[in-house]
This record gives sequence, C-alpha cells and structure tokens, in this order.
Amino acid sequence: MVAELVQGNEACARAAVDAGCRFYAGYPITPSSEIAERMAAALPPVGGRFVQMEDEIASLGAVLGASLAGLKAMTATSGPGFSLMQEHIGYAAYAEIPCVVVDVMRVGPSTGLPTGPAQGDVMQARWGTHGDHPIVVLAPASVGEVYELTVRAFNLAEGYRTPVIMLYDEVIGHLRERVALPAPGATPVVERARPAGPPEAYRPYAGDHGGVPPLAGFGSGYRFHVTGLAHDERGYPTQDAAAVAALQRRLHAKTEDHRLDLVSYEGLALEDADVAVVAYGISARAARRAVATARARGVRAGLFRPRTLWPFPEEELRDLAGRVDALVVAEMNMGQIVREVERCARNGAAVVPCLRADGQPMTPEEILAHLSPSPHRGRELE
Repeated sequence: MVAELVQGNEACARAAVDAGCRFYAGYPITPSSEIAERMAAALPPVGGRFVQMEDEIASLGAVLGASLAGLKAMTATSGPGFSLMQEHIGYAAYAEIPCVVVDVMRVGPSTGLPTGPAQGDVMQARWGTHGDHPIVVLAPASVGEVYELTVRAFNLAEGYRTPVIMLYDEVIGHLRERVALPAPGATPVVERARPAGPPEAYRPYAGDHGGVPPLAGFGSGYRFHVTGLAHDERGYPTQDAAAVAALQRRLHAKTEDHRLDLVSYEGLALEDADVAVVAYGISARAARRAVATARARGVRAGLFRPRTLWPFPEEELRDLAGRVDALVVAEMNMGQIVREVERCARNGAAVVPCLRADGQPMTPEEILAHLSPSPHRGRELE
C-alpha cells in the first residue's frame, strides 16, 4: 500500500466501490456532495449505476429498489436530506432491506450553517423514524477510518439485512490526510445470503437462518411480497398479534444478540484514569490532544471513543463509569450522547457536559478546561 493524500468524503466513495456497491442514488447537499461526485465517476467503469434524483426521498427509494433487485446500494446526504429520508429508513428496517446511508453532519436545525460542522444528528440517526426499529450507526474519526467503517457498513448491512448509517461531521468529511488505503479487492467483503431451496418454499421473513433470512433478488425466480405493514414470514400484511410480536423480537434480536460483533470503541489511557473523556468524530481528535496535555500536567485522564454509536457501547461505558470519578462528554451539539452516558453512569461517575454548537470544531483547550483536578473530577498524580 502506498500512502496518498485523501479527503474523507473521497475515502467513503472509494470504500463503497471496493465493498461492492454498484448503485448510488442521491441529491447534492453540502457537506456530502463530494461523495456523489466521486460515485458518479467511479461506478460506470465497474458496471455500476449512478442516478441523481430529484430529492432525498426519491434517492433512498431508488436505493431500496436497487437493493431488492440484488445490488449493494448507497446514498449520502446531510441533515435536511437525512430528515427527508426517515420514512424510507423505517421502511428499510421493517422490510429488512440492506443499504448504507451516509450523513455528513452540519449545523441545524433547518438550513442551519451548511458549511459548519456539528454532531446534532446523533439521536435522529437512532430515533428519527417512527416506531421501534433496529439500526446500526458507525462514527469514524479519521480519513482512514472513514474508509474502514464504510466497508464495514456494507458488510453489516448485507450480513444482517439492515440499513446502516455512516455518521460523521463536516470536518471529517473534508479533512485530507495521508493514508495508505487497501488496493481494490484486498478488503474482505460480505455478501448477502441467497435462498438455496425451491422458489415455492421461500419465506423471505422466516425466523430461522440465525434470525437473518436469505434475501432473493427481484427477477431471480423467487417471487415474494415486500411491505411496510406488519407482515408474516411470507411478507404478507397481518394483524395477528403473535406474528407481529415475533417479527419485532426477531428484528431487535439481530442487533441485541450480536452486539459483540457490532459494538466497537477505542480506549486510550483508561487503565489508571480518574477522569475520562467520552467523544466521537472530530471532537474525539480534540479530546486525544486534551488527554495528552492533561497527563503531562499530572492529571490521570483517558479517552473513551465510540466507533459504533448505535448499538451504544453501554456495557463497556457502565464498567468505566464504575472505575473513574467523572466522565466528560465532549460533543458538538446541545447534549445528545451525554444523555446516554448519564444513563450508563447512574450511581457511578459524575457526568460533565462539554458542549459546542456554533459551527466551529471543539478545541482541545475547551475539553482540557473540564479535566482540571477537583473533588468530583480526577486527582493529581502523586
């Protein structure tokens, strides 16, 4: 591998193609537009299709159709477009249609600051669509990690028949770093399971196969029904309470029973920490510098960085909350992941918000100000 200067959004597009994505439908929106531009150029040479749609609702609708036809498919957007996609995200979760949605976050609500970084879509990524639904959300903090987690997003989407959201901020999207990316074909990829039995025996929503039914492509000889209504194993609408309950349990078990495969986080200097910073995306990079400076000043500080925001690494964070005096939550919003941290740290460490929502990145100095020793946050090294 040869190191090269790569932009975050460019790494996302390259990873998608390397992971086998062969269909992209989207609508340009700052700060994600470079992904669409790259996909428009990269897909035709490998036999893929790029379509610019009239809006974000249609974009994800086309992606779902392409996925049902058997292709790995993706779209990318930012906050306002992500809001428009929510109904189709719920449809994909309930109908178990694998796809990848990239949300490069900017300041909101409404039009907000189109070129300003933020981390305000965290709860929308989890609960934006209505009803109880499973979802997987990945949060890279570097250009290299954008590539890695985009490939992982496709692998999880195909392996678990679920929508997967890549959630990163404008700074990570436009950051250029020197990285050595794998050559095409060198990255392990996961393909969705296909039915092997006769078409007449196919049940697209059956509970066997480890809870993830094989998915036939439309036009492959397997005829089946797809709906956003509550449905039985054949895909037909039902109001039978037992069938609906079984469907809900199976859908949620796909993430709950496989959390060890899904949840990923990074820990830095946590072994002897008195105070730990919880941060993700660009805020985590500022936190890394703040932790290093705090350590140099004699404060036992550490960093807990979720790479998977949903499912949330609550077991790991609950364990950490029992070992430190305080958890400083650094994020670029008015307080979203901080609520999850408070839930995990109940009766444990004090939770201290460090928030910024003005379109500027979090700085190491802001986080460092919350790491000075106090009766509630940390102790000086002896």
